[in-house]
Amino acid sequence: MKNIKHIIVGLLLSFCGWSCKEDMKAPETPKEQTIKKVTAKDILGNPDYLAISYGGYRMTSRDSQPTIPQLKEDMKLLHAMDIKVLRTYNVQLAQASNILKAIKELKEEDASFEMYVMLGAWIDCLNAWTELEPNHNVESPDNAAEIDRAVKLAQQYPDIVKIIAVGNEAMVKWATSYYVQPDVILKWVNHLQNLKATGTLSKDLWITSSDNFASWGGGENQYHVKALEDLIQAVDYLSVHTYPMHDTHYNPAFWGVFGHENERTHLEKIDVAMLRAKKYAMAQTDSVASYMKSLGIDKPIHIGETGWASASNGLYGPNGSKATDEYKEALYYEHMRDWTNENGMSCFYFEAFDEPWKDAHNSGGSENHFGLFTVDGKAKYALWKLVDQQVFKGLTRNGNPITKTYNGDKEALLTDVLSPPEKGKVLVN
Repeated sequence: MKNIKHIIVGLLLSFCGWSCKEDMKAPETPKEQTIKKVTAKDILGNPDYLAISYGGYRMTSRDSQPTIPQLKEDMKLLHAMDIKVLRTYNVQLAQASNILKAIKELKEEDASFEMYVMLGAWIDCLNAWTELEPNHNVESPDNAAEIDRAVKLAQQYPDIVKIIAVGNEAMVKWATSYYVQPDVILKWVNHLQNLKATGTLSKDLWITSSDNFASWGGGENQYHVKALEDLIQAVDYLSVHTYPMHDTHYNPAFWGVFGHENERTHLEKIDVAMLRAKKYAMAQTDSVASYMKSLGIDKPIHIGETGWASASNGLYGPNGSKATDEYKEALYYEHMRDWTNENGMSCFYFEAFDEPWKDAHNSGGSENHFGLFTVDGKAKYALWKLVDQQVFKGLTRNGNPITKTYNGDKEALLTDVLSPPEKGKVLVN
């Protein structure tokens, strides 16, 4: 029997030739995958890593925290838009840590899923948000715990947390409920930089503060203090906020129909005004760059926040500056993406989804309507093209498939779009 087996095997090999031998070889051991280490330096200013500000709150109070399944729903939508960097605002609530958990789970479920976080640590002055008079020269005793929580999350999720931002609009003087002096921000930035130097935090983690352009020296001289100079030197980059529409309800420097523009069509009047709004945002950012240059410092500048509300029943709406609607929001979004992508800047556009807690007692307030999506998951006009391209196919928000606002009827949308008022003729209600 043994000889017969040898003969059969020999005949088979002779019949199928060497190709058969090759097929019978054991499969090669797959080569070990090389995992690319992505740092803040790789992400910021890279148009392949679009950024956005994200809250995810669906109710009129932050007491109702978004669940991890809800956060994962949102992460999938943003990833479909090529958003790969999120900005959060505080770590005292569960939202930020849950976002990190959600991203970790999504990465485990899908090797192609890629998302990073700019983790915000909220900073307050003494007596902020209380019945007592805020003391802007003394910091809140809660700040230390907030920074400690941010450090722990950065250590727990080093593959996701790439940036820590100390404070959000925490130095600008109009934040009367809570602002602090620049030396407070400087103290905590230096603390985090020291943790990097000692190896407690990754040396690749970038540290910044995210604040209004004026707070970074682009505004009045009252901001030009030694502590700010030292802060600019201490951060890895400047995270600058610029809000042409929300600086004031009416800024005659760029908003309105000027002179001969009365001869233009309705949409042409809007287009030229929105282009001026873009240039105004650019000028605010340039003012920060100029101040920094005057100090002999050279650091990257990225846009930590900018946005345009799609609705308002107040000063920005039909009875005021006529600035808010989905058409203008879409133009501004496109302008900001184009400008920052072309100039090697990141733009943490404000914001991904409408958040009704921002102005809980006034559902029509502009603060509730900065999102590119509505709360129930309708894509506003800025995203209609992506809906047409089926980018969101199979994805949901709150269980709802992603559809267009106005049922996709552009003519219906345009009925809510008003031309800017003639220069000097803004109504104030």
